[in-house]
Amino acid sequence: MAARTSSKSAVAIPQLPWDQVRPAPVVLVSGTEAFLADRAMRQLRDILKTEDPSLEVSDIRADDYAPGELLTLASPSLFGEPRLLRITNVEKCNDVFLTEALAYVAAPAEDTYVILRHNGGVRGKKLLDAIRGGAGGGIEVVCTELKKDSEKFDFAVAEFRTARRKITPSALRAVVAAFQDDLSELASACQQLISDSAAEITEATVDKYYGGRVETNAFKVADAALAGRMGEALILLRHALATGADPVPVVAAFATKMRTMARVSGARGGANQIASSLGLAPWQVDRARRDLAGWSDEGIGRAIEVLAETDASVKGAGRDPVYALERMVSVIARRGAPD
Repeated sequence: MAARTSSKSAVAIPQLPWDQVRPAPVVLVSGTEAFLADRAMRQLRDILKTEDPSLEVSDIRADDYAPGELLTLASPSLFGEPRLLRITNVEKCNDVFLTEALAYVAAPAEDTYVILRHNGGVRGKKLLDAIRGGAGGGIEVVCTELKKDSEKFDFAVAEFRTARRKITPSALRAVVAAFQDDLSELASACQQLISDSAAEITEATVDKYYGGRVETNAFKVADAALAGRMGEALILLRHALATGADPVPVVAAFATKMRTMARVSGARGGANQIASSLGLAPWQVDRARRDLAGWSDEGIGRAIEVLAETDASVKGAGRDPVYALERMVSVIARRGAPD
């Protein structure tokens, strides 16, 4: 994964993605994706522990910082063990911390590694600018939120690749669809499949563990409707609702697929080229092209209108959300053709 850099000010230190974290005297962990930041910090601790099991680890809260705390914990110990100081809430730091941290990065202690976790915002900017300008000989680990479907897909691919486990494309799509709204849950699901499945992970394996997920059921309904199988789609919809599925994510699943289809419908070129220009994965482009078979521009337009109406209905604007959902399914199963 490539790190994203800021263009607001010059950066004189390496900016790395979360999965390429490495030891440095000062490590700035920035960005709003808390799960990736936590994982990067754990990985750095594990690396340092492997290098020297006697590593001393201390935690500091920058918003509840006491004078002299940083200097005391960074001071050489009696037996010379390396030290790791993990400092959180830097975006909420008090004035004492800011002053002492600026002094520290100007002259870091030997055999000490300091992680500064900054979640975003302007507080502490002077310290961030100093680190990014080269003070302390540090690095920055950028943990930006993964918003695009292709980024979440790549994350899941990396989880299985790192574990050297095989997973079929359909199974990978299913697990990403099931946990696309929470990266930590997606990571946990991947690890569960890795630890509990001895053979190649297939869609049946994902169904066995996570078939009850609302999002998975919703995408199955959408897949059946887009394939023109109205009867099957309506049965799947009723089953999903009967087992506790909320109508809102059902509509969201349809909207996700229809938006991708609409974006791909007018694009020209190979799957990789289109995927790169639209911020999608190549498999999403291929799938959207298959789903577009039999659709006209007018049909897509009508389906999107019905999706908007259904979304409003299930969020309180209509009296019968189930009827609205069934109407949406029927319209999309007919490729947007009128009744």
